[in-house]
Amino acid sequence: MNIYVANLAYDVTEADLRAAFVAFGTVQSVRIVYDHDTGRSRGFGFVGMADADAQAAISALSQAELHGRKLRLGEAEKKNQR
Repeated sequence: MNIYVANLAYDVTEADLRAAFVAFGTVQSVRIVYDHDTGRSRGFGFVGMADADAQAAISALSQAELHGRKLRLGEAEKKNQR
């Protein structure tokens, strides 16, 4: 399952995001979305985990703080579902 992670501080790295989620299971992928023109984080990203691990992470980390900002988490929609 891909987890949509919003409200990321601009200085959060993919390693920071992985470290926050690894306590809940194996992290398969981490991707922060960056602005093409400025190279700055757009404040959101995605974390891939097994379904059960992802649900546990969403429950535990919703509204948790990372670098001073409260995370907003949810199951990412597939591109064709938007």
